[in-house]
Amino acid sequence: MRSRRRGARWLIVGVAAVMVTMGLVAGVVWAGVVHPNNPSGERYPVRGVDVSRYQGDIDWPVLARQGIDFAFIKATEGSTLVDPRFAANLDGATAAGLRVGTYHFFSFTSGGTTQADNVIRTVPARADLLPVAVDLEFYGDFWLHPAPVEDVRRELAVLLDALVAHYGRRPIVYTTSEAYDRYLSGAFPDVDIWIRDVWRTPSLPDGRPWTFWQFSDRYRLDGYAGEERFIDVNVFAGGRDHWERYGR
Repeated sequence: MRSRRRGARWLIVGVAAVMVTMGLVAGVVWAGVVHPNNPSGERYPVRGVDVSRYQGDIDWPVLARQGIDFAFIKATEGSTLVDPRFAANLDGATAAGLRVGTYHFFSFTSGGTTQADNVIRTVPARADLLPVAVDLEFYGDFWLHPAPVEDVRRELAVLLDALVAHYGRRPIVYTTSEAYDRYLSGAFPDVDIWIRDVWRTPSLPDGRPWTFWQFSDRYRLDGYAGEERFIDVNVFAGGRDHWERYGR
């Protein structure tokens, strides 16, 4: 009986130690001290950030000097919202010598036509810009009550087709693994995928290759002072030669 009690105590101690360790790991990851993903710079030499108004006033020359090759800048959301820092960020990143892209946050409650109109009103059709990216991810109540697949695919197709017609290039789609599985797996084969995975190297369930990978949303770099103290960091799937040709 004593040995059983002693064994139970050790089991409790062991479980408690594991829980404490997991809590500490989660804490340092959340604080941006440790990054579960740290892709090899040799394998993925092309790196960049994505930003919005939450990074505040950005000193783009300072940011660009930290091994950054590109920046995706939030432009629009839904049918009416325009990021208030978009114009300043677009000019600043371009002047700093970065390759610049823009992104639109897809709304599950707006039609594809009006969302495309918002993008087209805001983002200039410049040959030096990367293809427009569309950010498709769950938000708010849609985590618990996802929008129907057929509705999202229909409106997303309308949006993508309108952007192709205006800009002459197929957009990129940024997404999470959850949204990819529900809305994109096996569909839209001619768009490049920008996938978020902050825990491991991404692998898409339908075997499709990814083009951009957001490997951390908790990096800290110099050069910005907004309400968000972290910045998203990304890599491009190819080497520098491929990067020089990409999106041209």
